[in-house]
Amino acid sequence: MSPREVTGSEGRTRSAETKELSSGSAPAAGYRPSPRPTFDHPAVIPKSGTTRHIWGDEESGEILDDIYVSSNKIHQLLFEIPIGGQFTHSPSFRTVFGADEVLYVVEGNVVFADPETGEVVRVGTGESLFFRPGTWHHAFNWAGYPARVLEFFAPPPVTGTSGAYAQLRPLLEDRRYRDSSVLANQIPGTPQRRVPRRLVVVRESEYWWQLDGTSGVVLSGIIASTPHLTVARSEVRGHRWSGWLAHGGDSSGYVLSGVLVLRVSGGSDRGWHELTPGDGFFIPEGSQYQVRNGTSRNAVYLAGAAPSYSAEQCSPA
Repeated sequence: MSPREVTGSEGRTRSAETKELSSGSAPAAGYRPSPRPTFDHPAVIPKSGTTRHIWGDEESGEILDDIYVSSNKIHQLLFEIPIGGQFTHSPSFRTVFGADEVLYVVEGNVVFADPETGEVVRVGTGESLFFRPGTWHHAFNWAGYPARVLEFFAPPPVTGTSGAYAQLRPLLEDRRYRDSSVLANQIPGTPQRRVPRRLVVVRESEYWWQLDGTSGVVLSGIIASTPHLTVARSEVRGHRWSGWLAHGGDSSGYVLSGVLVLRVSGGSDRGWHELTPGDGFFIPEGSQYQVRNGTSRNAVYLAGAAPSYSAEQCSPA
């Protein structure tokens, strides 16, 4: 199967009419639900084949989304914040959702804030932000070029965790961008009182590492893992296949660098695909896949699985 064939209209739906809109209150005036591209089989999603959508309004700020997949289990998109841009919230577009989220900064320097608590964090290229359901969040581009952020979101919008959930939350009228409790208490060199944070920055030194597959060629760093969502950054070395992998749910991925070769069980024709930076893929629950490196440079990709990661050795279907 070629990339063109596996992303054809026969396996993909792009409907904005979702269960989300019928599971909660009516959306606010001006609210536009995002498209829900999904597939009924494993698929390669080239960066030119994403579903593009503008989120937001004049008050909240408008952000360009490239949506890779929004299945019944996982939602993956890449959003871009322009130079000097930001997103906050408005009555129609409220940035508080009923899902676990991992935001990986592919390129840029982004300041994220929880306007309810005043918590502010700074996240650079190659770093991630994690937060749980019910967390308000704003973002500000602090780089001199467009910032690009990959987002994994589960449970996905089709279950009512996005716009429907947000409209049921009280509108946050007051916005705080500072936590004054630190004043007079931030003394370098002394133990500090640590308040549990809702916005958690995850750097490579904090990953939980494991070798996926059976051949020792895939090193995966777990960024976050909850009962709803696991996200990992994986690096593939050499030219051996990883061995068959499967997850306890749907999985989706995004190539960061190098050339990732992806093989899906049951595929026709050559049965494998070469993915380059910006390309994505989708593996539905029950399907199996394996990967290898396509060049002398290690291939690096991000992958999310929902509700369970549970990568194990498998026999091809």
